[in-house]
Amino acid sequence: MAVSQVSTTAPAGSIIKPRLRPVVSASYTAFGALLLRDLVVLWKDVRVFVLRTIIQPFLLCFVFLYVFPKIGQGVGGGSGPVGESAFATILVPGVVGISIMFQGVQAIALNMAQEFGFTREIEDRVQVPCPIWLVAVAKVISGAAQGVLSAAIVLPIADVVHAAGVHAHLNLHWAIILTLVPLACIAMAGLGLVLGTSFEPRNIGLMFGFIILPITFLGGTYYGWTRLAPVTVDGVHWLQILVLVNPLIYVNEGMRAAFTAAPHMHLYVIYPVIVGFATVFLTIGLRNFRRRVLA
Repeated sequence: MAVSQVSTTAPAGSIIKPRLRPVVSASYTAFGALLLRDLVVLWKDVRVFVLRTIIQPFLLCFVFLYVFPKIGQGVGGGSGPVGESAFATILVPGVVGISIMFQGVQAIALNMAQEFGFTREIEDRVQVPCPIWLVAVAKVISGAAQGVLSAAIVLPIADVVHAAGVHAHLNLHWAIILTLVPLACIAMAGLGLVLGTSFEPRNIGLMFGFIILPITFLGGTYYGWTRLAPVTVDGVHWLQILVLVNPLIYVNEGMRAAFTAAPHMHLYVIYPVIVGFATVFLTIGLRNFRRRVLA
């Protein structure tokens, strides 16, 4: 077998140093390889991804927009088809928002519970030639990309699952869709990073019970934030104020602004707050990720 040799013209007695790859170039290459790996894994498990993405939104729309009108169970204030269609207009963007949130939790937090578990699978990833924080960023980008895909899958499905006479009045605003949806996906992926690095694998059940469920039910999936105004105590709109600490309320209000003409928060509130949540989540998540890896 022939072996190729590389001739050099170095002076006699000199030491030939190997040409090293720049650190930045190696880091970018490793970063791209991490993203490519996640893409390949997603493609191999695409059926599981689709089922995981649509099952909850499908059930929500099936029960509220198909079963309830069929059995005469009132939704949307019980005001007949008009109220039911108004409720559908509120619910459909809400299930898109909740799908984005669950995608961030499932794609990042649940996977990290396995990688930080007894087998310490995370050590295989952090051995790539790039900074530790870049490994976490690759996870966030991968989770955000899956969130965008889930939004594209859920919206048309949620729009067609309804009884006769009940439908959502969709009005697509592409400028908002192309800017807000990716931003919301990054924020929810950052939330998944925070949860995945804050809870021990054995405490994942606590995460769903004490974090995910309150976020879900107080996140405006089934109602708009503006509709909470009648809930008051001594003239104080306490519930409207309370839910403002919930990142999902801004995501769902943004989805309503993007997909419908329904009343919603002002966009000059939604955009900065989602950017703020994304920044806070990424800062805390990257710090926790480094601490868990080096522990």
